[in-house]
Amino acid sequence: MAKEKARDLRAGIALLWGEQDQPTRGPKPSLTPHRIAEAAVAIADAEGLDAVSMGKVAAEFGVSAMALYRYVPGKAELVELMVESVLAPAPDLSAAGAGWRPQITEWAVQSVRIHRAHPWLLAATAMRRQLMGPNQLAWLDAALAALEPTGLTAAQQHQVFVLVAGLVRSLVQQQLDFDEEHSQEWNRLTGELLDRHADRFPALTRAIAAGAFAPDPVDPLEFGLARILDGVQALIDQG
Repeated sequence: MAKEKARDLRAGIALLWGEQDQPTRGPKPSLTPHRIAEAAVAIADAEGLDAVSMGKVAAEFGVSAMALYRYVPGKAELVELMVESVLAPAPDLSAAGAGWRPQITEWAVQSVRIHRAHPWLLAATAMRRQLMGPNQLAWLDAALAALEPTGLTAAQQHQVFVLVAGLVRSLVQQQLDFDEEHSQEWNRLTGELLDRHADRFPALTRAIAAGAFAPDPVDPLEFGLARILDGVQALIDQG
């Protein structure tokens, strides 16, 4: 098996941050990394991240795949550009009003919204060795700015961010994985199993009988955030 060629991370950073050298001679480039990323985003939105390839994106512009390499070194760099494209602009938390709690809540709401609009974003931002561009860092910066007035240490602020971002990712993944027909069949079969083996799972059987898995009118994001932020407030009060 051929060894995978190591990425030029400096070149990737330059591309994401618009710091790559521009040619001073020759014809003006007909494409830009931004246009290429937008075309790739459209494919991913419609067909998923796995459907994105240099060849498929090139076909959108009527050029060969090799022609794209003049602008984007490869698939990894293309995905990073796609992430940057959909994360613009940075979240505006001012409408949420003053206070760290409403602002972090607004951050989470906007994050859920953008992940729902681009379901492939979960996989794209979980990729190993992914580089971060200015737009992605701006989302982190906005969350940390909202948490600064809490008086928590910088490390604690980052830990809160990780908790909130993790909740967002978990809830979005659950929503993407949900299939109504499969869920109904699973519930039916599981119910039959528990009817036969209730004595082996007494706590689960009691929880189901009490409505633990019934539809809940409370928004899971609202519920999860409230629990996390209550804990953060308790930590602030201790300090």
